[in-house]
Amino acid sequence: MSPVTASGLPVPQRVAVVGAGMVGLSTAWFLQEHGVEVTVLDREGVAAGSSWGNAGWLTPGIATPLPEPAVLKYGLRAVLSPNSPVYVPPSADPKFLKFVLGFTRHSTMKAWKKAMGSLVPVNDLSLESFDLLTAGGVAARTRLAESFLAAYRTAEERTTLLEEIEHIHGAGQDITFDALTGDEARAVEPSLSKEVGAAIRLHGQRFVNPGEFVSSLADSVRQRGGKIQAGATVNGITDTGRGVAVSTAEGSREEFDAVVVATGTWLGQLARQFGVRKVVQAGRGYSFSVAIQHVPTGPVYFPAQRVACTPIGDRLRVAGMMEFRKPEAPLDGRRIRAIAEAAKPLLVGTDLDQREDEWVGSRPCTSDGLPLIGATRSPRVFAAGGHGMWGITLGPVTGRLLAETMVTGKRVPQLAPFDPLR
Repeated sequence: MSPVTASGLPVPQRVAVVGAGMVGLSTAWFLQEHGVEVTVLDREGVAAGSSWGNAGWLTPGIATPLPEPAVLKYGLRAVLSPNSPVYVPPSADPKFLKFVLGFTRHSTMKAWKKAMGSLVPVNDLSLESFDLLTAGGVAARTRLAESFLAAYRTAEERTTLLEEIEHIHGAGQDITFDALTGDEARAVEPSLSKEVGAAIRLHGQRFVNPGEFVSSLADSVRQRGGKIQAGATVNGITDTGRGVAVSTAEGSREEFDAVVVATGTWLGQLARQFGVRKVVQAGRGYSFSVAIQHVPTGPVYFPAQRVACTPIGDRLRVAGMMEFRKPEAPLDGRRIRAIAEAAKPLLVGTDLDQREDEWVGSRPCTSDGLPLIGATRSPRVFAAGGHGMWGITLGPVTGRLLAETMVTGKRVPQLAPFDPLR
């Protein structure tokens, strides 16, 4: 007699994962840990979406919901400006308007605290999940941030993050830090300019080169017998009653026991027919790299400017912006220039006009700031996406817990708040 899950279905032996970013490949890897045969399909290839050019932070201490009270402080005039750290272009698209209204509704302290409480249990497992990947053969390593500095012009500017850390502690999230003067911050990180007058140094955080790590994760999936098909544009998923048929625009059709939709910003296109109604909106982020005289030993964050800097090899990756536009829209040079102009007064030893690797990627955002992880109306079709800015940090723990629920059929308590059908 074949083994069955607690939901009564046979334990899936062959699973298709649609999407070869951090979330999709982590899910495939942890399914392999349970002996499942996996095939990963992606319309482009490994790390082609938001997994490649982001900041690469592994920061469970500050993995917080994107809708927050501070967003409301920008005001309508600010968010309509292309130079704003949060840019919302005018649009009459009903789905976009639904997302913006929901996002605004959730940008209250009450909603933030509830969402933060939902994230704490998965945040707590996030770094351990990376360690499981590396212990299991993923060649790329995470790096401990010897320093992780959030830098400000004034001590008054710093109060916003200090208050948020209090709320993070109140939600049960462990995070330790030091409050530094500008001179103390420059002693830790000489690349900070004299404009920096105050800082917060976070402890216990890590970072990765995201493109390198995701590629290494893909290599491990292949080495363990998994298939990764690039150039496979999945355009149809059908629950046949016996399994799930997956068809592509390129003309292939194959049946599996189950499928995981991990397509980031495009998750709704395939999952909507299975009851996933939550709008997943592209929150586009930009980045570029520059040479710098003193490569920082860890990430540097300028919260007031919403600019994130990460050492990637011998260069500094500078990232920022939350631009709510269609994912297919071309890179907008104004956003790149706005990030560079915001960072120029705060960094020394670098020329932010000498940029390379200019990039834009679409982070999949939900209106309540929580991802969509779990079974859909079909017990054979699962969603894994909508992590906003935290797809890298939370990708491995997502794959770990989703794989567990798929092969056991049991409800994993940490995933309860992320029900795709909510």
